[in-house]
Amino acid sequence: MNKTVTDQIFLRGISGSPGICIGKAYLVDREGVNLIKRYPVSPDMVPNEIDRFKNAVDKAKKDHAKAIDSLGDDLSENLNILETHMVLFKDKMLYGKTIDTITNDQVNAEWALRRVSRRISRMFNQINDPYLRARGNDIIQVSDKIMHYLVGEADLRISEINKRVIIVAHDLSPADTSQIQLEHIKGFVTDRGGKDSHTSIVAKSLKIPSVLGLGNATANINNDDILIVDGSAGIIIINPDEDTLFKYEDKRARFAAFRADIERESHLPAITADGVPINLLANIELVEEVVSAKDNKAAGIGLFRTEFLCLDLNRFPTEDQMLQKYRELVELMHPAPVTIRTLDINGDKFNPYIDPVEEANPALGLRAVRFCLVNESIFIAQIKAILRAAAFGNINLLIPMISCVEEIIGVKSCIERAVIELESEDRIFNKDIPLGIMIEVPSAVMMAQELAGHVDFFSIGTNDLIQYSMAIDRRNRRVAHLYQALNPAVLKMIRLVVDAATENNIELFMCGEMAGDAINIPVLLGLGLTNLSMNAGAIPVIKKMVRSVDVSKAQKDVQTILGFQTVQEIVDYIQKEYRDLLPYRDNEE
Repeated sequence: MNKTVTDQIFLRGISGSPGICIGKAYLVDREGVNLIKRYPVSPDMVPNEIDRFKNAVDKAKKDHAKAIDSLGDDLSENLNILETHMVLFKDKMLYGKTIDTITNDQVNAEWALRRVSRRISRMFNQINDPYLRARGNDIIQVSDKIMHYLVGEADLRISEINKRVIIVAHDLSPADTSQIQLEHIKGFVTDRGGKDSHTSIVAKSLKIPSVLGLGNATANINNDDILIVDGSAGIIIINPDEDTLFKYEDKRARFAAFRADIERESHLPAITADGVPINLLANIELVEEVVSAKDNKAAGIGLFRTEFLCLDLNRFPTEDQMLQKYRELVELMHPAPVTIRTLDINGDKFNPYIDPVEEANPALGLRAVRFCLVNESIFIAQIKAILRAAAFGNINLLIPMISCVEEIIGVKSCIERAVIELESEDRIFNKDIPLGIMIEVPSAVMMAQELAGHVDFFSIGTNDLIQYSMAIDRRNRRVAHLYQALNPAVLKMIRLVVDAATENNIELFMCGEMAGDAINIPVLLGLGLTNLSMNAGAIPVIKKMVRSVDVSKAQKDVQTILGFQTVQEIVDYIQKEYRDLLPYRDNEE
């Protein structure tokens, strides 16, 4: 945080949904939830305390059901997110453990709920995968809603706000967000949350600017303060001066014009200015997100994360349960391709139903393919479900976090065993599907030539590749500035992978967040990438950029860019060469 002489305050958070809005702050007060005290209850009063907790759950659940019933058709794609929260009200991890704590510790329900929810929060915060880590926030939001009824507070009623304002809150659940009336609410900012949260997904579907994870917004903002919310940059400005207001009014107008422009052109094919076709695919984790993928004209699903079903069930799903989800997905997308990634989880931290093994650094521990190869029965069950689903649509099989040839050999052995089991069970399946690996650790980059001989395609996972290459924790704000997709080292690694895929005649995809940022597109196209997978909502913006880029020029630019030594030199060069093409971006900054 820093102040100027005009007392305008800048706070930086995380982009929840792009766009810019300017208006008065409206604080949503939920401070009472934090004032929880512990007091003992006598053994004969424990049943009453449990009943009080159950009544609070039922009231919160009924309130949540009303929010679901109030959804309009334009928000129907968010139905599964809210229904997931409905299931969490009776989730064993939250509901059952709270009752156990009341019983065993003989304490009040509020304290028991807070203790359990904090334990869950700590567990999920140790998960390396950001998409899974964000799911922990869903449980905490459900816990907060129950807590409101336990402490006797009136619940938050976003739908009843009848002013043209910007909401400021410690946190908003997807149910809260879905109640936003666009004629009244211009945007919102929260202390908690992140770009992978369900709240962010709902905000994007509403096309409402939001900045999440600010940490101290509610402490710095007063009711009726003038706010600027730059959802694209993840910045808010409190009580801006006249010069800042003028600048952001201009930015807001440019963004509105850009959004209207891309919506007009969204039906056009993703072909570069010099005629090179580019496949723009969607990254999803819920089958219901197929609606958004299709609406945004995705050429297929470039990454389907399979971990969410585990979270949803609070256990590993059965082969038939996985088959049901995968088959539904591929049939909805048919004939477009669907790339299904096998489990990418930390076994010790994410799954409390497995004997926990403490790891000092889970990001470097038994996760992803390492976890699967140790837990072969789980892995083979998932492979069998994927092969069975492949009989009903176009599936690619993707393995995460491969670091050496030995691991891909182990994976192939599991696939062979899965095929043998399916044959012995007389199942209908398709064993002839493309096998790919994610390139997301430096060793895989250095061994790309050798690994290419064992698989049909590569998919570059830039999120982890940048993190592992730069030796930084993306969640650590002290080193977050080092997480730069356009770092020269990252670009040189991508070039090595492109060369290996080209020389071995295998397909190459990129499914990391780098693919969904327009400033990276000239570099990626210049390097030779033609299959880019991203958040579905980013596809129209990236398509417009693709249609404006001349690949032959981009290839020459990349030769220059690869000679630079710093990120800033690269950014400056791209902004100079592609200034008129970059969307709603401060090219001068």
